[in-house]
Amino acid sequence: MPRIIDVVSHPNVMEDELVWREPQQGNGDFRFGSRVIVQESQVAIFVRQGQVLDALGPGAHTLNTGNLPLLSDALNFLVSSGKNMFTADVYFVNLRDLPQVTWGTNPPIYMETPGRGPGFMLLRNRGVIDIGIEDPIRFLKQYGIGRPVLRLGDIRERIQTILLGEITELISKEKISSVQEANRLISSLESASLALLNTEFQALGLRIKSFQAGTFDVKDLTQEDIIKYGGDARTFAELRRLDIAEAAAQNPGLGGAAAGAGLGIGLGQTLGAAMNPEQAALQQQMQQQQMMMQQMMMQMMANQVGQQQAKPQQAQPQQPPANPQTKEEIEALIANLDMRLANGEISEATYNRLVERWEKRLKELGG
Repeated sequence: MPRIIDVVSHPNVMEDELVWREPQQGNGDFRFGSRVIVQESQVAIFVRQGQVLDALGPGAHTLNTGNLPLLSDALNFLVSSGKNMFTADVYFVNLRDLPQVTWGTNPPIYMETPGRGPGFMLLRNRGVIDIGIEDPIRFLKQYGIGRPVLRLGDIRERIQTILLGEITELISKEKISSVQEANRLISSLESASLALLNTEFQALGLRIKSFQAGTFDVKDLTQEDIIKYGGDARTFAELRRLDIAEAAAQNPGLGGAAAGAGLGIGLGQTLGAAMNPEQAALQQQMQQQQMMMQQMMMQMMANQVGQQQAKPQQAQPQQPPANPQTKEEIEALIANLDMRLANGEISEATYNRLVERWEKRLKELGG
């Protein structure tokens, strides 16, 4: 015999929980006369065979044909025959606001900058929103049916996609072309976007009560970014060359920079295998620019090495013999031990042991 559920409730709601199904495995056996206890900020929705039927608000409810009219119509043949047991799922939808939900521009927002640099920038931002469920039946139809539990993380990507789409559209409409202009837009972004965003989210049964954005910054462009977004590779490579040249002039350690340029060329050759002809041509132009940068840095390194070789070589201190025999040799060895201790090459215990040994030998020689 199947177990008949006489009382059903869901009082322990997780902080990021949106929907909870009872029973968790689905298809509970109920009967008219069973009780459903709904907590504050909850709605209990009955679903039968994938069809959303009746909803019950906060309070204790005894199931009957009066408070479950849609379900009663669906079960009319059972009611008319005197049977009152039926199978259904109960979904508890959490209506509490979920505050301080973080969002971020991943991927970054593309912004055109005609005539400057590679012709575009990638903007980044982060912020928070307060979000909640406004239409529980609509939301349940969109995301909840068939799941034992639905949490915020399950729809975070969808929320992120809508947010970024609206922010990008707003920036595009305002013809923003610099990060300074984008930051000046933030105040209006937080007010104007709230209305725009709610229009989109209401279609999902959600609402946004507040929207906050941080300060925009610009992502450092890579060769992959230039190829992906079709930027001006020649101007980009020239700017990179000037940046590297300036950094090289300020930093005498050029070996790592030259190796980095070589690594960039190797990476470009690896990526080239998966490109179409237009992308391959663009990538080849960038490789040529990188080779020029590498040659310039190698020349600067050669000049630096030549200058170092032209300096007079300092005499290296003479090392004492490994097995000193004379008084002078022992004194030189002890002085060498002093230097090695100061440089951290030997421990203090080793130093004391060796000095004691050779001072004893020095006394034997009349030192």
